[in-house]
Amino acid sequence: MAKVALVLGAGGLTGQAFHAGVLAGLADGLGWDARTADLIVGTSAGASAGAYVRVGLSPADGVAVLTGRPTSPEGARIMGRLGEQGDWRTPVGPRTLPRPPRRDLLRRLATRPWEVRPETVLAVSLPPGRVPPETWTDALHGVTGPGWPDEALWICAVRVEDGHRVVFGREGAPSTDLATAVGASSAIPGYFRPVEIAGKRYVDGAAHSATNADLVIPERPDLVIVSSPMSVARSALSLDLRTAGRLHFRRRLATEVRRLRTAGIPVVAFQPSHADRVAMGGDTMAEGRNAVVVEQAYDTTLRRVARPEIARRLAAITA
Repeated sequence: MAKVALVLGAGGLTGQAFHAGVLAGLADGLGWDARTADLIVGTSAGASAGAYVRVGLSPADGVAVLTGRPTSPEGARIMGRLGEQGDWRTPVGPRTLPRPPRRDLLRRLATRPWEVRPETVLAVSLPPGRVPPETWTDALHGVTGPGWPDEALWICAVRVEDGHRVVFGREGAPSTDLATAVGASSAIPGYFRPVEIAGKRYVDGAAHSATNADLVIPERPDLVIVSSPMSVARSALSLDLRTAGRLHFRRRLATEVRRLRTAGIPVVAFQPSHADRVAMGGDTMAEGRNAVVVEQAYDTTLRRVARPEIARRLAAITA
């Protein structure tokens, strides 16, 4: 049986809805269930989506949860463990000034500057966010429990002290529970407070990469499937400020995809089409757009997997 790695990228609330539509489209269009992935790599919104996949939420139930439809009995059992979320929109405490890079990061910048991305330096230098991540991770604890899933799940975050990417769930990473790791991966710099794990502070994994797809290369999967809500499909490129931001993430992903393909690993990446972009709007943290984003991503995915050239690339999971 083919070894499949699933990469779920950053993207806020609309990104989670995009992931749900993509995974449901793969399930209905190809008969592939994301729960069977041999490895899941999640960043920010993708960390949350990956956590729900690993606790057993089916693609159909993922759609039902985000669109307000009835779930299966198993989906109801899983979501019944979700605690009550707090107010994650309201900052707590006084504003603070930007902070200079820490000594360990300055040392990296002085000795190996090519290893440190500008967005990483910016992210760890912003004033600490004032919204406690516990406002929503405490609720997630009820679903994920105190440990880590048996199936491979890697959650990406960036360590504030030195700007290093840290992959929770991978051998050698600091030990923590899944909900806390998801909170670290989703701690948007300047908005959420950094999450402390084993005496170090962590922020959003997208401060390094919105996808982190290159991590799977040593695992040598037969196929990598990427869902990347923050980038943009070639067909949706346009000359506007919103596209400029998405183009940065598209270029980052393209670099990772080239590295994978150079290593002989096939990749299929799902990025927002023009219709997806319209559905998602300009605010990745907008509430109330779940249904339209899910439905559009589902439709886009079904149409894409029906294309012969894409079907050939995905043959490993349909055999």
